[in-house]
Amino acid sequence: MQTDNRLLNGASVFLAVVESGSFARAAVVLGMTSSGVSRAVARLEQRVGVRLLHRTTRAVRATAEGERFYEEVAPLLAGIQAAAEHAGGASGQVRGHLRVRADGLFSRVVLAPRIGELLALYPELNIELQTHEDVGDLVADGIDVAVRFGEPASSNLVTRRLLSTRVLTVASPAYLERHGRPKRPQDLLQHRCIQYRDASSGRPFSWEFHRQGKVLPVAVPFSLLVSDVGAKLEACLAGAGITQVLALGMQPLLAEGRLVELFPDWPGEVFPLHAFYPSRRHPPAKVRAFIDFCLALVGQGDTIDTARRFPGSE
Repeated sequence: MQTDNRLLNGASVFLAVVESGSFARAAVVLGMTSSGVSRAVARLEQRVGVRLLHRTTRAVRATAEGERFYEEVAPLLAGIQAAAEHAGGASGQVRGHLRVRADGLFSRVVLAPRIGELLALYPELNIELQTHEDVGDLVADGIDVAVRFGEPASSNLVTRRLLSTRVLTVASPAYLERHGRPKRPQDLLQHRCIQYRDASSGRPFSWEFHRQGKVLPVAVPFSLLVSDVGAKLEACLAGAGITQVLALGMQPLLAEGRLVELFPDWPGEVFPLHAFYPSRRHPPAKVRAFIDFCLALVGQGDTIDTARRFPGSE
């Protein structure tokens, strides 16, 4: 069977459908219409002489033959793309459209104030920055790289740790004046607490306190449950209750006395920040450049106690 551009294009479209799970999402990734995607797959099936996808009104999934075709073709197409990039020098050129899905706190405190430096360094690069608390489906949504706090879930994404930052338990002076200061973590059971809902699980984050290898869980009651980090912080500053925050970016509020760290003798709990991108043998230069830029901002693998001065911030 002669191999031509139509066969390669059809295989690329088929891979996008399998990886995204639908014709509509594949169309977004490929910049095509859903009907165009469907026709391309139909032509591929006619060309290879076997049905590759089961189609229903609710879902699209690969047949047994389609799964085998995907497993054999996916690495070949990845190799062709990598070879083309290397032959043309594109793998070393940082340019084009980079879609980033980033945690709101990291975007606001670290990335946004310095993103202009990356754009100045690479004039042919343009960045679409989405604030999102969950990684989501990068392939289906056409996202090049995501940045999120927390331990990575098992997936086919490549993961790179950027930093770890301490977890602080804090309150405003106004709250402490009205309700008193808890002397130990267990005293939180008698206080008003502000909880944050984990976007990935839909449940409030559990509170733990770490010291010299000891872990003390405390099932704190909440008087307020929020799903936005900014709202949680503002409510705490206004005296609505005690909350837990990441140390990253909190130093100005602590230094000004607007927030008080309640348990500095329990300093051991840290929370990691990771970058995620789709698994590829050769990630695009724009993705590598973005991750390297983030590492330069925070210091590779450093544990960040409070907001620190980044290189060039003087």
